[in-house]
Amino acid sequence: MKGSRRVISIKWVITIMFMLAITISVGGIGSMIFARWLSSAERTSESIVETISESVFNHIVDFMHEPTHINEANHSIIENNILDLSNEEIREKYFVGVLSSHEAEIYSFSFGTANGEYYGARRNEDGVIEIMRNDASTGGYSWYYSVNEDLTAGERVVVAGKFDPRTRAWYKTAEAEAGPVFSPIYKHFVMDDLTISAAWPVYDREGNLRGVLGTHMLLSGVGGFLKDIVRGYDGYAIIFERDTGLLIANSMELANFSILSDGTFKRHEIGEIENSYIKKAYNDYSLTQDPHFTYRGESGKLFVGIREIHMPGVDWILMSAIPDALYMTSVVESIHMTVLLVALALIFSVIVFNIAAGKLMKPVDNLLEVSAALSSGDLSKRVDVVRNDEIGTISTGLNKVADKMQFLINNLEDSVRDRTEKLHKTNAELEENKNQLQLLLDSTAEGIYGIDMNGNCTFCNTSAARILGYKSGEELLGKNMHMQLHHSRRDGKVFPLDECKIIRSIKHGRGFEADDEVFWRSDGTSFDVEYHSYPQIRNGKVVGGVITFMDITERKKREEEIRYLSCHDTLTGLHNRSCFENNRKELDVPDNLPISVIFADINGLKMTNDVFGHAAGDELIKKSAEILRQSCRENDVIARFGGDEFIILMPKTDKEGAEEILSRIKTGFSNARVSAVKCSISLGFDTKTNIDQPLEEIMANAENSMYRDKTMNRKSANRDIIDTIIETLHSKCPREKRHSIAVSELCGETGSALNLSKPEISVLERAGYLHDIGKIILDIGILSKETLTDEEREKMRQHSVVGYRILNLFDDTLDLAEYAYSHHERWDGKGYPRGLKGEQIPLISRVISVAEAYERVLNRGDGSIEERRETAIKAVREGAGKQFDPKIAGLFIEMIEEKTT
Repeated sequence: MKGSRRVISIKWVITIMFMLAITISVGGIGSMIFARWLSSAERTSESIVETISESVFNHIVDFMHEPTHINEANHSIIENNILDLSNEEIREKYFVGVLSSHEAEIYSFSFGTANGEYYGARRNEDGVIEIMRNDASTGGYSWYYSVNEDLTAGERVVVAGKFDPRTRAWYKTAEAEAGPVFSPIYKHFVMDDLTISAAWPVYDREGNLRGVLGTHMLLSGVGGFLKDIVRGYDGYAIIFERDTGLLIANSMELANFSILSDGTFKRHEIGEIENSYIKKAYNDYSLTQDPHFTYRGESGKLFVGIREIHMPGVDWILMSAIPDALYMTSVVESIHMTVLLVALALIFSVIVFNIAAGKLMKPVDNLLEVSAALSSGDLSKRVDVVRNDEIGTISTGLNKVADKMQFLINNLEDSVRDRTEKLHKTNAELEENKNQLQLLLDSTAEGIYGIDMNGNCTFCNTSAARILGYKSGEELLGKNMHMQLHHSRRDGKVFPLDECKIIRSIKHGRGFEADDEVFWRSDGTSFDVEYHSYPQIRNGKVVGGVITFMDITERKKREEEIRYLSCHDTLTGLHNRSCFENNRKELDVPDNLPISVIFADINGLKMTNDVFGHAAGDELIKKSAEILRQSCRENDVIARFGGDEFIILMPKTDKEGAEEILSRIKTGFSNARVSAVKCSISLGFDTKTNIDQPLEEIMANAENSMYRDKTMNRKSANRDIIDTIIETLHSKCPREKRHSIAVSELCGETGSALNLSKPEISVLERAGYLHDIGKIILDIGILSKETLTDEEREKMRQHSVVGYRILNLFDDTLDLAEYAYSHHERWDGKGYPRGLKGEQIPLISRVISVAEAYERVLNRGDGSIEERRETAIKAVREGAGKQFDPKIAGLFIEMIEEKTT
């Protein structure tokens, strides 16, 4: 019994040691896999924080530029007295027209005068546009009116309290700044929303302040955009004021302000958010100005990125945060798989070991049994000798004693055969263990191979052979792995053996890793690789190495794409504003003096977007970027600074050199077109000659110079755009050109017959020439057809609306927009687009309607000119009182008949 217990104890000791060895080996592989997953997850999280910050930053910049562009487009109209504010009907149509052409975020467009008067248009809480009046006629109270179909004031719907725009923050800020500026954020006086205003002071010729033009917009949409962009990442984004910490918008649906019980308005600060990471990031950034932070908590790591948003009157901070929990799911799954593999390996090892141990311990049991039998006198028993060890020696000696006692009882040949069979069985079990280990290695996705101290391959799993382009690992056994797959660098230069980290790992006896090198396949091609090399140690001595690796070509491509997108504008391929701001200091050095800066702004982008669609607008931006790229030199830095703004930084360029590049840019734009729009750009520049001059001042001077150029050449640029559109229409369909000229002449003659003044006749002739400019959006197939389908007819009806939009955008044609808009209205009210009736239709539109119909019929068909003229006169006569103003139709027929008699 004591012997039996001793055998069992030995067996359990060996079992436990064997299980520990297997656990440590498999657990080590699992730990390696987990570490690599974790490192990859952290890098991905940091990249996404950068991408989210860039996307939000660009959205906010575009969002804030919209009201600035509205003020810019309309400032000179008021300052140059193009709009007569004393004419109530024209004034109110103007403000309603501007507001209705923009999105709902722009809730109000107004002008407050230096005398306290207040005019404009607003959207009420239901989104409906209303006209605002506040002057002596309203007693200083704000009155609001509904809008009629002709954009004039309808019935009065609201009488608000006394209101003086001069007391408002947006008015005071613009007056103090004496230029375009954003107001401090304030609460909308009706809707529960934060509001910001873009204000622009207006002066008379003597420099006296006439008033302030204001475009007011709601900020609620910013929070929704933040929520949408971080959805799916389990992160959050916050925008707040830099100096005060007051909240502007957030993705967490937290209130940015509240109304207290006493009715007062209170904005919330970032410090009031119950999130320790947000507070810590805010405090850390205030101290260090570092835009990147990583925090570790109970639930994992949090990656925080911070961007600053600067505009006149705006100094905001954008904070974006992404937790690594989203990417840890795959890591956790990997851990679960590793644990499962360890458990399966342990179970399998215990089963194999118990079988082997049972076989190995069986001779001891047999020896005890035979010893007991011999001591009891049974000489027929013999010990089965299976090993040549101490037990085998004892068994042999015992058998010899028995043999001497009973020499012929057993046959020696049978004993040898039995021993041989057991040896074969043990060898088969060892081979099976080897196959199971190979199966485990071949099941991994990573390539794994081993080398001896000379660098020759000792084993190779299936994944390694597949990744390296071999049919099986046997093709690599015995070959020098450095010469097979690590012999050269990416550029083809020889990789010295003494610099190879894999060889160094077996020489120095410690692990090395790399992810910036390449391995070479069997076909001579290379691939980006991440590998880990560890020494193989036996009995305290390094006997070789084990290398695990994976092909990271796709990962490198994705990382490169992320780096590219973070620094380049996706539409034009130029540097973006963030990249320009981050890198300009590298160029602002004495060796690059003089440094010139060009500021550029595309003309007509909004019109292109509104009339021809954003696809055409994008094409205009790309075409402009290409011209700038072709006009500049290789070392010049070109960046897209905003929606339609570009900046060019030119090192080692004096004033004359900058003017030469400016000339090349203007030449490039002189004949460039997109759709029916002539490409045009406003330019300004300045040169830094002294290293003490701040580059920001040079950039500001260049921008101011650009705005002066835009203001001085505004009319000629607008005239070029109008001329290009009408020329494109006429070249596309010559019949439309003949129609425009003929209608213009007929309108002039009709105006004389109506005893209109020369200025009125001039307007009538211009309106007659441009009345069909909106047909620029139509295909030539529709323009050339006599009979249209219902769908084509509906497209044709849009040309009056498009014409109104085009003509309403330019100072020289603003007075013609209403006439082009209404020239298809009918005297009986059955026309389009608004269904106006009788004298609701402007007089000039009524004249165009008769002249256009006459000209169309006159030039239709194959009859003689006399026959076609009679048909045209008949059409006008039959349409009198239905389609046409009967008085104008009658006068027109008399005029035509007098001409032909």
